[in-house]
Amino acid sequence: MDTLKKGTLAGLKTTWTLGKIIFPVTLIITLLSHTPVLDWIISAIAPAMKWIGLPGEAAIPLVLGNFLNLYAGIGGILTLDTLTVQDVFILAVMLSFSHNLFIESGVAASVGIKLWVILLVRVGLALFSAFMINLFWDGGTEKAQYGFISKPEAAPNGWGEITLTALEKASLGILQLALIVIPLMIVMQYLKDKGWLNRFSNWMAPAMKLLGMKENTSMTMAAGLTIGLAYGAGIMMQAAKEDGVSKKDLYLAFIFLVSCHAVVEDTLIFVPLGIPVMPLLIIRLVTAILLTIVVAYVWNQMERKNSARKDSHHETRHHTI
Repeated sequence: MDTLKKGTLAGLKTTWTLGKIIFPVTLIITLLSHTPVLDWIISAIAPAMKWIGLPGEAAIPLVLGNFLNLYAGIGGILTLDTLTVQDVFILAVMLSFSHNLFIESGVAASVGIKLWVILLVRVGLALFSAFMINLFWDGGTEKAQYGFISKPEAAPNGWGEITLTALEKASLGILQLALIVIPLMIVMQYLKDKGWLNRFSNWMAPAMKLLGMKENTSMTMAAGLTIGLAYGAGIMMQAAKEDGVSKKDLYLAFIFLVSCHAVVEDTLIFVPLGIPVMPLLIIRLVTAILLTIVVAYVWNQMERKNSARKDSHHETRHHTI
């Protein structure tokens, strides 16, 4: 009962914390999707699509995917019947790195990560990956063939229906968050009370060391990899607080996770588009691993230099005295 109580309270607290971000952002973005705002943004970035090997209309799924979510981005792809396999693959890779940008970045920022770091990594990786794929891949010129996709919902009629739809989506988002986070928190509390979390951390220690992090970051990483940033943030916040995850390890974990999170769901969701999803998964994993290792190395070098500078300053001051 004590475990149930602690887990439920932690879940409710996390739902409230994340809900304050998810509800207003979902509401605002849903309302904006029924105004000319998104069309203006699409028109503004369409001419730049050629630099990453995409036609101008490819701006539609990119904007929808980043403003809303992956499902909206895929819906945008399905409206374009002139895209090639290469076009769809580039869009899939870009949206894998950079989607649901406002909610997921806001949630990550609530854990204590600088917002500009999250945006730089996600948007930067999306653009860089698109440029490299277009540069080195000569294939995929055949027209894309989409598999079975459910029919889109009918658009609401009038601002009354639009507002109700926006409120419904925002409320359902909070409800879904609570239904996922609260049971997870109870399970996590049970595992913690049984001492199984320590064993899990020990199993993950070699992988954490490779990425330049301590083993107490393992739960944060596991949550993001399996259930994503938005829903995994609750466990991440709890684990970071209780396990004493350092600022450096928290940044490294999120640099990895903003590159590669919810790897199963976010990969399988692209299967109906008829593109090779295994290369998509490999690109995300390899990019996340290499980027995290490089950042960890640079961070460690900077720490050593700062430490050496402080020691030198202290020694000089000592001799002066």
